[in-house]
Amino acid sequence: MNTQVYSNANELRGFSVKNCASMPQPGSVLMCPPDYYDVVDVKNPFMVGKAGTVDKALARVQWDGVKDAYTSKGKSVKLIDPVEGLEDMVFCANQTMVGLTTRMERVCLLGRMRHPSRRKEVPYFEKWFKQEGYRIERLKDETAMFEGMGDCLWHPGKRLLWGGYGFRTDPEVYKEVANLFEAPVILLRLVNERFYHLDTCFCPLSQESVLIYPSAFDPESLGLILKIFPIVLVAEELEATKLLACNAAVIDSKIALIQKGNEIATRHISAIGIEPVPLETGEFMKSGGSVFCMRMPIY
Repeated sequence: MNTQVYSNANELRGFSVKNCASMPQPGSVLMCPPDYYDVVDVKNPFMVGKAGTVDKALARVQWDGVKDAYTSKGKSVKLIDPVEGLEDMVFCANQTMVGLTTRMERVCLLGRMRHPSRRKEVPYFEKWFKQEGYRIERLKDETAMFEGMGDCLWHPGKRLLWGGYGFRTDPEVYKEVANLFEAPVILLRLVNERFYHLDTCFCPLSQESVLIYPSAFDPESLGLILKIFPIVLVAEELEATKLLACNAAVIDSKIALIQKGNEIATRHISAIGIEPVPLETGEFMKSGGSVFCMRMPIY
């Protein structure tokens, strides 16, 4: 079983995605209604000047649109109850990391958020996943930071993980992540503070293709991406920085739910045979999150 953590292209000699075991696609997604969603402080560059500007009625309409898009495409949506005072809980991708072991055991690794206000969200997700029958795991190092699926993404359909670090997650955690999920991890270093999570600049579309914003990564990380993916689509600067093009959510490598207005990215995605579904998430982008951030794929 390969549980190695790779940090440069030279280490990938002899490595092939084709040799990684297959992984089932998630059957459902978890979402949190935006009853208490708001921007109350600044945790990333998108939030500067946005405090108090959220149109809560419009946010609900946009959230419903994302939820309805999943159900219309055949994915069931499960809900976790929102909690008053936890305004960022709506971004379900960050509190945990979930997946399957080689024995198909469902595992939930609890995140350790860098911002204290977000750490309060984690116990509610722990309770939800425990009730669903997941094995709950915690990082052994109580000082290490790990922001769940905001920084740690499964390669589509394969037992392979991509681990982002640089702003929110510590790279040292990924050896433990690899062991827990019985999967190798390829590390990607983020160097542009606007792209504070991996899911803001890296969107695996299929086993062969990915959408990225190259300026978010250091050269070694770009080398790793180019080594693994035969097809690398590049998000245009305005779309990546203003419309969070790479924060799209992909369903079974067939459909990409993406923020409206990402015309160039949409054309690229369509050209490789994936159906783009434009959605409006403008109220949530005020917090630095779009479609991907608003749900957690679950098994």
